[in-house]
Amino acid sequence: MKALPFGGAFLSYFWQMKILVTGANGFVGNYLVRQLLQNGQPVVATSKGDCRLEFDLKDNFEYVSLDFTDIEQVKKVFKEHRPQMVVHAGAMGRPDECEEKRELAFKINVTGTENLLHAAASLHSHFIFLSTDFVFAGDKLMYKEEDKTGPVNYYGTTKLLAEEQVLQYPFDKTIIRTILVYGKPLTGRNNILTIVKEKLENGETYHVYDDQVRTPTYVEDLCAGIIASIEKRATGIFHIGGKDVLTPFDMAYKVAEYLKLDKSLLRKVTRENFSQPALRPLLTGLDISKARNELGFNPISFEEGLKKTFHC
Repeated sequence: MKALPFGGAFLSYFWQMKILVTGANGFVGNYLVRQLLQNGQPVVATSKGDCRLEFDLKDNFEYVSLDFTDIEQVKKVFKEHRPQMVVHAGAMGRPDECEEKRELAFKINVTGTENLLHAAASLHSHFIFLSTDFVFAGDKLMYKEEDKTGPVNYYGTTKLLAEEQVLQYPFDKTIIRTILVYGKPLTGRNNILTIVKEKLENGETYHVYDDQVRTPTYVEDLCAGIIASIEKRATGIFHIGGKDVLTPFDMAYKVAEYLKLDKSLLRKVTRENFSQPALRPLLTGLDISKARNELGFNPISFEEGLKKTFHC
């Protein structure tokens, strides 16, 4: 479905609209909450445990500890805060961990999403779900939103099952699929760029896949795409990714080159000679034409994202 036209009246409503974000302590959630607050948007940030968001923007900001696999906790938070919009960024996102802990992965990625949808429906909230390129089999480049899905690992399977639940939601819903997100970590785990830096600075060899092709996404671009979908009241499925087609080895090599680190420590590997618990799809670039046309999405280049990540 196309994004709807919007004007001053809607924007005035938008800036008063309360948005609940799950996974706020995570990599993407942290950036998203910051960008929403910088825009003056009221935000209820949620994650398990204590707040790990560190910034000065406290106006319009509330943090609530929430385990969204607990339906009673979810109901209580929604009843108290009554968000008009939900951005579900929380997930169990490590493919190998999902493969090895399938019951937990299902509980977090599928049951947790169902819990949030149930609570959101009671308020008729717009529901935005962050998904992944891993819902695809990886047998072609530049997947479009309507292309056939077919995950090759359990992480992708749980995200696809959650997508199917979101599509059955009776009110406004948006699915945003993204791919290999990178940038400077504010809290939490590293990503491929910062892992490469850490490994090479310590003189360690690092094995990187050279037979997988992606369109890596700078984290602030992803957040800008999410916010554009909110502002334009866009519904349906959108692909949000980068403009450059690269292998993980290409990315690692560019990091080493940019930071003047020892490139000889990087080791090319393939799916055939370097196995992991979760199979990775080989070719999963995302076609972002729809997001460009309907959301005005315009990602930066990988080179610029690299500079922003390391501020050099």
